[in-house]
Amino acid sequence: MSPNNDPRGLPASRVDLGALLAAVEAAPPVAAAEVVGEVLARTVGAEQVSFLIADFSGDALIRLGHAGEDSATRRLGKETGDRVPLHDSVHGRALSEQELQRIDEDGGTWLLAPVTSRGEAVGVLELRVPGAADEQTMADVSAAAHALAYIVIANRRYTDLFEWGQRTVPLSLAAEIQHRLLPGAYTCEGGQFTLAAWLEPAGEVGGDTFDFALDRDALWFSMTDAMGHTVNAALLATLLVGSVRNGRRRGAGLSEQASLADTALAEHAGNSQYVTGQLVRVDLTTCTAEIVNAGHPPPLRLRDDVVEELPLAADPPFGAIPGTEFHTLPLPLEPGDRLMFFTDGVIERAAAGVDVRAMLASSQGEHPREAIQRLIGAAVSASGGKLEDDATALCFDWHGGPPRDRVTDSGANRS
Repeated sequence: MSPNNDPRGLPASRVDLGALLAAVEAAPPVAAAEVVGEVLARTVGAEQVSFLIADFSGDALIRLGHAGEDSATRRLGKETGDRVPLHDSVHGRALSEQELQRIDEDGGTWLLAPVTSRGEAVGVLELRVPGAADEQTMADVSAAAHALAYIVIANRRYTDLFEWGQRTVPLSLAAEIQHRLLPGAYTCEGGQFTLAAWLEPAGEVGGDTFDFALDRDALWFSMTDAMGHTVNAALLATLLVGSVRNGRRRGAGLSEQASLADTALAEHAGNSQYVTGQLVRVDLTTCTAEIVNAGHPPPLRLRDDVVEELPLAADPPFGAIPGTEFHTLPLPLEPGDRLMFFTDGVIERAAAGVDVRAMLASSQGEHPREAIQRLIGAAVSASGGKLEDDATALCFDWHGGPPRDRVTDSGANRS
């Protein structure tokens, strides 16, 4: 293994990350990828450098450009975006396999590196280098792509460009509100676990949300489904997510978070307004987990090649019966477990034909990010491409063992 602890055995990168970050800080937020391209041009002679951001559909990348290229299919002033399908493409392999891809051609080599941070697949860095790419060049490009993930995540707070690139379909007001409730990343990896979630909104938003937060000693995550559709459902979801986050951030346990959500709905949403959901806390020190189940479909567990529904007693939905006492239940975990949480949009109406159990059983070799995207894709296909309700899924892999650091140099950890 090389001195930089790269599991692929690549040499240490020559990219000066300090100088790179300084250059990014000096440039406008929208120019982050261009700065990385300039650094790689000097380091490895890179040319035709492009950053392709993963769009919200989950089945394409958008090549972001500038200065109004004539070939662009989408425009926002001088900013441009071109759609590149993921299915059966080298770009798709870079993203799904989380490995640098190379295409040799006369006089040069195309390199496509995953732009990933802690398992979140932000996109792909694409460039051409003269001649044959050696291991040193590939190490340099991989390191730059890894740095670009952090750069994009930091800079998207200051600009709408990256968000625009990811939206190949305009969002309604309800979808805009709903989208703002989701965490900044849809994937999170740690030494003991991997988590990924995905939400596919219906034509009339159905109020689904998911959330997660990682503390030093605990992982928190939730999945909720507000009643109704459009803006009303989005506002109910806002009350629910806001109250749970508020409780979590002031140190409340699961049952107290549930009670706070219940009270918020009772006080501000009126009668007959409710939200189903599940709140989970995983103690990374004791390797135990607990859950509050508020009238939500129970999750499925894949353990030792067997898929089974977890027998969770259900309390009423949040807001259904004011003053409900919510119970915290143990959520048994063993190393190797895969849990799949989902909303009723995955198992009801036209999507009821999807065999969720079979899809979970066949997902063992997939990263949770790929498993949920395949499941949601099946729900969309079963619905004829138009969902009647939001379809949301969260996949949680428990690797177990003592608290430890995540081991990876870049990309997603598939262990």
